[in-house]
Parts: sequence; structure tokens; C-alpha cells
Amino acid sequence: MHVDAEPALILHARAYRETSLLLECLTRSHGRIGLIARGVRRERSRLPRGLLQPLQPLLLGWTGRGELMTMTQAEACAAPFSFVGERIYSAMYLNELVLRLCARGDPHSDLFDHYVQCLNRLSSAQPEAWSLRRFERDLLIALGYGLVLDREIESGQALQASAEYAYVIDGGPRAWSGNPGDLRVSGAALLALATDEMPSSRHMAELRRLMRALLQHQLGGGSLNAWTMRMSPAARE
Repeated sequence: MHVDAEPALILHARAYRETSLLLECLTRSHGRIGLIARGVRRERSRLPRGLLQPLQPLLLGWTGRGELMTMTQAEACAAPFSFVGERIYSAMYLNELVLRLCARGDPHSDLFDHYVQCLNRLSSAQPEAWSLRRFERDLLIALGYGLVLDREIESGQALQASAEYAYVIDGGPRAWSGNPGDLRVSGAALLALATDEMPSSRHMAELRRLMRALLQHQLGGGSLNAWTMRMSPAARE
């Protein structure tokens, strides 16, 4: 396989052997990929090591097959994303989410666009927590774990904003029965996520708990490093 000028962002970079870097990238057409940037840690590398950082929009080229391919091209295609204050932690959280939940070589062009859109929202004045909730929803949908957000799973009836529901993992909302062990969420919160209309602060907190539970389930009960890092209240997962 030989690819040129593929829109991409680096999710993670680490040293590889003596002179190279191992890059985990999200690309528009090829999904998450692993690349070896050979020799970029040499003083006179032909490839620009300074560009090979997370949050820098790139055009990448590579050759090879399998889990790790060889990078042949790296060009900046826009200015790097920048964030005010602790919003950088939210960007790191996005990267960790994609790394943990997306398999290499599984294309998701919509996911790349949602990822870039979320970074744009985080780097602007748009609400931080609401930007994260929408990306989490879109990530789960792209991976085939679409959420039921507009109807009851047992009756099929449309959700009511004024009603309370128990959200069943790998299922959806059903009428709240008062069981304290259930994941309780209001119809207003679910409908806000379904219609992309920003909810109230109370309903936003409900959606944070809901998305945390759904993501933790997809992680096999595990957790993310970002959930234990020092983050702002809006971004803390």
C-alpha cells in the first residue's frame, strides 16, 4: 500500500528504537493507523520531527502493510489547535478515547470529521462539556454502538421530556421503576442529546454519568487515564 497526502492527526507519539518515532494516527480515509517515522530523531532528518505532535493537522504519506507502516510524508495543512487553560486536557481525553476504542485499520471517515469538529469547538468559546458529550455520542455511533435516545425500548413509545427513565446498557431507556441500582436519566437529557440541543446544567450532569457508564462498558469495565487526571469541572470525566 502506498498513500500520499492523507488528512490526519497524531494521537500519540513515542520514541522507537534509537532514531525513530512510533506514531498512532487518526486519518480520514483509513481510520486509526500505526506509523514508524524512521530516523526523525536524527539531527539531519529529511522528515520534519517538529510537526510530528498531537493536535497538528497534517497531510501524511506512508507505505507498507500490516499493523505498522513506514511514514514517507508529513506536511502541515493548517495551524495547530490551541486551547485556553485546561481545555488541553479535554483534547488529550479525545485522543485517549480514540486510541482505546478504535482498532487499527478500521476506516471511519465520519469519525475523523467529528474529531476535528470537537477540537474546533474546544479551541473556541463553545461549551466544553457539551462538546465532549456530542463527540462521545458520535464516537459510539461510528463504532456501531448507536444509542437509543428518543424512545422506550420496551413500549417503543416516544420519550417524554418530563419523565424519568432507567438506561439499560446495550439496550436503551425504559420507564423508571425506582430501582436504585439502575442508571437513572431524564427524558429531557436524552432528547437534548438526540436533537443536539444543549441541555441544562442538571441534565448535562446526567449525560456525563450516562456516557461514562456506556464508555466504561465498551472498555470492558476498564477506565481511562484522563478520568483520573487533573481536569476542569466541565471536562472532568
